Amino acid sequence: MENFNKEKYDRATKKVKKIKDFYSHLTVYIVINSLLILMHLGIFQIGALNLNYIGWSMFSTPFFWGIGLFFHGLNVFQGNFSFFRNWEDKKMKEFMDQEENDKSGSNKWK
Repeated sequence: MENFNKEKYDRATKKVKKIKDFYSHLTVYIVINSLLILMHLGIFQIGALNLNYIGWSMFSTPFFWGIGLFFHGLNVFQGNFSFFRNWEDKKMKEFMDQEENDKSGSNKWK
């Protein structure tokens, strides 16, 4: 019984660490990309405000980093989305049924 509780504790600890890592990643994403956008706009230049045009180069880093952050979030919170859980169960059942049909179908031609 003690071993079971230790396993549950270890799984919970691992899940909490993954969530903390995701929120750290999100915080760094927001801070760094805010600074990058402000720098691109010229806010930190000495003297008059020198606004540059808003272009793709301003948003390319937040865009691609955001894609990575999105998938990191899916990885962490995947258990909370029933779509993923249902999809996994359906796929596993489909593969198991397919394998069963293949086994029974292989003897059909003999």
